[in-house]
Amino acid sequence: MKLLRNIQRAGFLVIGCLLLVASVAGLQAYMGDTIPLQGYSYESQTVYLFLTGPNLPANGVALNDITARADQGHFTQVSVDSNDHWVYKWSTNSVGGRLDAGTYTVWVANSPTDRSHLESGDYSTISIGLGNPMISVVTPGVPGTLVLNSTPVDASVVVNDVYRGKTPLTLEGVEPGTYTVTFSHFGYVKFSTPVKVEPGRIAEATATLMPETGSLAINTSPAGARLMLDGADAGISPVTLTNLATGNHTLTVTSEGYTRQEQIVKVITGQTVPVEVGLARITQVSVTRAAGLFPATLLAGMISVVLVAFYRSRIKE
Repeated sequence: MKLLRNIQRAGFLVIGCLLLVASVAGLQAYMGDTIPLQGYSYESQTVYLFLTGPNLPANGVALNDITARADQGHFTQVSVDSNDHWVYKWSTNSVGGRLDAGTYTVWVANSPTDRSHLESGDYSTISIGLGNPMISVVTPGVPGTLVLNSTPVDASVVVNDVYRGKTPLTLEGVEPGTYTVTFSHFGYVKFSTPVKVEPGRIAEATATLMPETGSLAINTSPAGARLMLDGADAGISPVTLTNLATGNHTLTVTSEGYTRQEQIVKVITGQTVPVEVGLARITQVSVTRAAGLFPATLLAGMISVVLVAFYRSRIKE
């Protein structure tokens, strides 16, 4: 039998892995906290942890490096000891990037499986809300309304360091004052703006988020090759391509007298990634045709020889 226990004692979150029989309603913590995770696994010597939440890829990332995607084979692996027990201390301040305030889900699986392939193994989840400590002063006044929109939609909204939801978003009963509103979306640059809420009035803010971009510095051997990126003309090598969307792209390189080459290149936000492509020269090979298959010129010559021989024999007669 497999057993999973989720309990919270003395500030420690305890997660068990494999066939959940009880669960914690959720944990609230602050950015920078270290959250101890532990539990039991009776059939696997390793458990695989990954994280989903605001502005993270849908299939999850490793807990210790949010740039490492679970659907690309990256997980936080934790060994199970001889007592079927595992322990992992999750430092929310050391995750290879910055987490946004909001609600996250920690996934615990008995195999290296991302969110889209969980049917292939046993897993459990725990909900963790992360926020920033804040001090607020409430002053008497008639509340106002805050209407927030963005392009693209479904951007996470943080108002004065407190996660409030996703766009399009309407917040009613907002105390008058000036608020810092931050819009964020995976693959796009964050945008922050001050918004003033006046008593009994509607304050609106709309953000147009810019895609995260990077550059590729492409060199080929030999130089002067024609480049195509995702099927679109990208110029002649060597060239530096800028303002490219973050992520994987398909690069195609062609040059007369050389074999065509196609490869996947990755654009990293805010970086210029060097790409070196070596082309192989096309070798001319003479191919002897199979028996019974002759070029047209050779066949015509053979027919001519036969006809001449035939007419000569008739003349002699």
